[in-house]
Amino acid sequence: MQLIHKYASLLANYCLEIRPGDRVFVSTTTLAEPLVSTFYQAALQAGAALVEIDMAFRERERLFLKHASEQALNTPGLLSNIAMETFDCYLAIRAPFNLKEMQNAPAERQKKRQKALEKQNQYYFERTADRRLRRNLCQWPTDASAQEAGMSLSEYEHFVFSACKLFEPNPQEAWIQVRENQQRIVNYLNNAKMIRYLTEQGTDLTFSCEGRKWINSDGQTNMPSGEVYTSPVEDSVNGVVHFSYPCIYQGHEVEEVTLWVKNGWIERWEAKRGLSFLNQIFELPGTRRFGEAAIGTNYGIQKMTKNILFDEKIGGSVHLAIGQSYLQTGGKNQSSVHWDMITDMTKGGIISADNVTIYQNGVFLI
Repeated sequence: MQLIHKYASLLANYCLEIRPGDRVFVSTTTLAEPLVSTFYQAALQAGAALVEIDMAFRERERLFLKHASEQALNTPGLLSNIAMETFDCYLAIRAPFNLKEMQNAPAERQKKRQKALEKQNQYYFERTADRRLRRNLCQWPTDASAQEAGMSLSEYEHFVFSACKLFEPNPQEAWIQVRENQQRIVNYLNNAKMIRYLTEQGTDLTFSCEGRKWINSDGQTNMPSGEVYTSPVEDSVNGVVHFSYPCIYQGHEVEEVTLWVKNGWIERWEAKRGLSFLNQIFELPGTRRFGEAAIGTNYGIQKMTKNILFDEKIGGSVHLAIGQSYLQTGGKNQSSVHWDMITDMTKGGIISADNVTIYQNGVFLI
């Protein structure tokens, strides 16, 4: 079977678990047409009653922010609104033309647009939390992503397909094995109350996960995956965290970010590059609390590609997200932002649970 058919089948039958009668929404760009076409066939064969597709053209978002009237800025997309509120499955395929497209977009107009999408985002987070909306985020290789990763397009294609386990004889069985391996870790963490992240690079952060749920990310909501995550109790986070990897959001790259936190509130922050953008983000509601704490477990991903879908899964790393919590973990923080920030744990990093060391130098000890 060709890799693209294995990919489409994995997305339709394992990630989204499409059932007879399901309504499926796909959002991507025109660059992903080969995967969209193959997935369309796989979704219909799985019994989907409706497959609606939104394929963005080059610079659509930039043109919108530049030329949209106030009324247009405040009007969410009709199809995406209906899909988030009523559909059964949502597949988001990343296939960017230009990763810097939005870098110089007016900040005030972006804020207005984010405000207009709040209700849509609420539907999304509420309905994905209990899988009324089964969603998956995946990647189609493009020149822009390959360049950002420092690879040729063919090298990047191999990287993406390998990370998704498409070279395995049966990718679905391979991801089921990932699920089984990670469940042992999740079971342990779900009996813990207090977690500590400690590194030689300046991180010493504690947070409570009491009453929260750790999730086994096994490729169903992200493809590829390989992480375990929760939402920390909002006012329990204390200490300092330094992110050794560049922090990338909306095409902006912020380096050497350090955050100081007291009782869950980010009191101050520093960055060696991109501080003005970080300042801008921390002006938005909900961004000065954490919505996620996670541990990357995919040791097949060891190179940062400046794509959070892959980078947050790096085996031997942890990440925290400012902003929106995951409702399925019990998190309560709300924000239009969910920005994952990553730090390396392979050089002296330690994770303890209730004062017991469970992870050292990027590897679990349990």
